[in-house]
Amino acid sequence: MRRPRQKPEPREGVLQKQPGKRTLDLLVTLAALSLLLPVIVVVAFLVRVRLGSPFLFRQVRPGLYEKPFKLLKFRTMSNARDEDGRLLPDGQRLTAFGRFLRRSSLDELPGLFNVLRGDMSLVGPRPLLTKYLPYYSGREKSRHTVRPGFTGWAQIHGRNFLPWDERLALDVWYVENWSLRLDLYILVMTFWKVLRSEGVAPDTDEVEPDLDHEREGRGECRDAFIP
Repeated sequence: MRRPRQKPEPREGVLQKQPGKRTLDLLVTLAALSLLLPVIVVVAFLVRVRLGSPFLFRQVRPGLYEKPFKLLKFRTMSNARDEDGRLLPDGQRLTAFGRFLRRSSLDELPGLFNVLRGDMSLVGPRPLLTKYLPYYSGREKSRHTVRPGFTGWAQIHGRNFLPWDERLALDVWYVENWSLRLDLYILVMTFWKVLRSEGVAPDTDEVEPDLDHEREGRGECRDAFIP
């Protein structure tokens, strides 16, 4: 049974306790872009040549207090269609090149511009699909009381291979236990895991059902276990 959707209430002190977070975001993002800009340009060119235009994938996601923004990623799928002109399923349109971009996390690099614009933070709960909003429990809604992250606590603990309840519980734990030290730790661990290509599933359908399908199948949206 689907619960009525309620937006998360602003939690006094959550953002106020983060005076250095935006400064860290800007400093690290500007430094990263200065180093990675040549890589971004090359990947954009290769995506344009191999997959066509546009080379960027834009999708509306819920941000701080569920305010929508356009998440930027490099495109990883072709426009292949069937005989009737309809797009083929995602798995059939995901090319070998697209799988490489996902496995190496290069497809995520345009998200740094989301951080620069203030849509996202370097660290926070990952911005999930808008269609999932009605399926969060009361505690899980707190993930939207901070800016969504380029990486996050759940991402260094298994990413797409985690069950939904566990992943969302880790998001809530991060919100309730945030510190600059924790952010720095997550950034270092993210860099290490990207180098080792850990926890990356090029095709997420292979490792998890959609959150809405899972919770509709369970018949209710129950509170997540918070470690």
